Amino acid sequence: MTFKDHFNNEVRKKLISELHLPNMMQVPKVIKIIVNVGAGEAVTNKGAIEKIQEQLGLITGQKPVITKARKSVSAFKIRKGLPIGVKVTLRSAKMYNFLEKFIKVIIPRLRDFRGIDPKSIDPHGNLNIGLSEQTIFPEIEFDKIDKIRGLEVTIVTNARDMNKGKKLFEQQMQEI
Repeated sequence: MTFKDHFNNEVRKKLISELHLPNMMQVPKVIKIIVNVGAGEAVTNKGAIEKIQEQLGLITGQKPVITKARKSVSAFKIRKGLPIGVKVTLRSAKMYNFLEKFIKVIIPRLRDFRGIDPKSIDPHGNLNIGLSEQTIFPEIEFDKIDKIRGLEVTIVTNARDMNKGKKLFEQQMQEI
């Protein structure tokens, strides 16, 4: 059974009963996943962005977009328009594939993992997780990386508040 089928058939029914929702359309669900890598070193090292873009493409299965600085900051030697990061927005099938891989493979591989902190869920029900290294992803070969970089994964939901988002993530993590 795919992750999406599991959500539609089992998790949705449990959320309706737990949250006492009158309508099936009010059940919170994942809308998109954003994976972001900041590259402050790109100011001095021009090849860093291409390396990060290549690795993020391997991790997500989709071509990343280079983000550019919106304004100049002299303390960091950043000029407006300089590339400072790479991001990917995943939706539909790629989103569910990444979410399944994230829950089943990546989270268990985290060092000293004691569960997801409830403080990482924002007031709108979105989950933000920061990972300290990209080597926990099975697609990345340790011999071929030039530098260990952290990345941020944001799981955006249509939950209206923190409690609904928390229940959604508890059910998703619990059932797998």
